[in-house]
Amino acid sequence: MATILAVDDSASMRQMVSFTLQGAGHEVIEAEDGQIAYDLAQQHSDVDLVLSDVNMPNMDGISLIKALRGMDSYKFIPMLMLTTESTKDKKMEGRAAGATGWIVKPFNPDQLLATINKVIG
Repeated sequence: MATILAVDDSASMRQMVSFTLQGAGHEVIEAEDGQIAYDLAQQHSDVDLVLSDVNMPNMDGISLIKALRGMDSYKFIPMLMLTTESTKDKKMEGRAAGATGWIVKPFNPDQLLATINKVIG
């Protein structure tokens, strides 16, 4: 299926996301903050989707999306925010950075998979 870069500073959230995605046949690359995700992205040009939290240490999710959109291999990769943030302003900031979509935590596994399938085709 797809290779997904999952970024969240919460180990339990990364575990739940990975479990859900791997159960659906996806390969998951995990990162605990945006800087680590950015470093991993430079090593993996085969990522099909980025799924990122917003609030993280070192580099937040919106800064990560901006940085990834600046890389040739990530210009057109779908990027979803998976976060507790749900304000209109934060969503607009995410869209302006290049986010494809926004999912609010806690997430429903079936909804997460349906959204991912929708954006990766």
